[in-house]
Amino acid sequence: MSNHQKSARLLILIVFSSCQSKPETISPVIQNITESVYASGVIVSKNQYQVFAAVSGIVKEVFVDDGAVVEIGSPILFITNDAQQLTAANSQLSNEYNSLYANHGRLDEAKAIVKLTNNQMSSDSFMLERQKRLWAQDIGTRVALEQKELVYEGSTTKYASALENLGELGRQLKYLSRQAQNNLLISDITNDEYMVKSNIKGKVYQLNLAIGEIVTPQIPIAIIGDNEQYLLEMQIDEYDIVAIRLGMPVLVVLDSYRDSVFNAVVTKINPIMDVQSKTFTIEAEFLIPPRALYPNISFEANVVIRTKKEALLIPREYLLNDSIVVNKSGKRLTVKTGLKDYRMVEILSGIDVHEELLSQVE
Repeated sequence: MSNHQKSARLLILIVFSSCQSKPETISPVIQNITESVYASGVIVSKNQYQVFAAVSGIVKEVFVDDGAVVEIGSPILFITNDAQQLTAANSQLSNEYNSLYANHGRLDEAKAIVKLTNNQMSSDSFMLERQKRLWAQDIGTRVALEQKELVYEGSTTKYASALENLGELGRQLKYLSRQAQNNLLISDITNDEYMVKSNIKGKVYQLNLAIGEIVTPQIPIAIIGDNEQYLLEMQIDEYDIVAIRLGMPVLVVLDSYRDSVFNAVVTKINPIMDVQSKTFTIEAEFLIPPRALYPNISFEANVVIRTKKEALLIPREYLLNDSIVVNKSGKRLTVKTGLKDYRMVEILSGIDVHEELLSQVE
């Protein structure tokens, strides 16, 4: 190749390279812009909760399957525990043994003693009065009178003691009877806890245990929730949560309905942050829900903060440090920005629609 040919080829490469490296420019456009906060989450059934047992034992019976529709109080499963059954039997025996009806014989005996001592006291009182009358007529001796007085005092003491014993026995039997009844009620309440029931009307979305498996208060038994109403549970970054308000519109894209956008509204803002993820949980409800929904379906959403029509917009990559743009001559211009979305930013002042700008993306 001659030197002339090499020079020509080099010139072509330089020109071509120059054309390739020529920066692209754009001008601002007039369009509508919506500022929103991104969120992601999952669908949950309304009133959805995990079912736990309050006691430990073995699953003896299961009354529902996955997908079963239940009412409030519908049985889910029954837990058996031999120790609890023995405790319940002992409570029943104790209640029967300590009941007032079972101890009426002891009360009757105590009443009979009271009656007997009362009769004896009356008899001794009569004999004492008789001896006093005789003594008043100078009949009998002083020793005989004193003996009658001592006998009467003894019978009076026995009668008072019999009354006290009767009252104490009555109080004791009532206490033991009530205590046994309370223990039996506690046992009955505990027995009720061995029958796990639904707290809501809805659907059993997941059943985790089968007959023969161990149950403890730490093991979730099932997941139950409303079978007609669903919520959008989503996480919001801590930097964005201050902009969220109840009633704000939400645009939702479900992984199960990728070609559709659904409208929802914010209904709840949980006021505590998850310190691990640095996010807040908010809830929203569909205005018109999809035809079919299931718990744990994932989605992405945008909570609409505000919208502006006919705003002056440029792509975000043409903005430097949120306040600088560069025109085609390389001059830096200071601008004031407004609303932003994931792609565009509003320019409030500093340039107009005729300005040509260079991208700040290297």
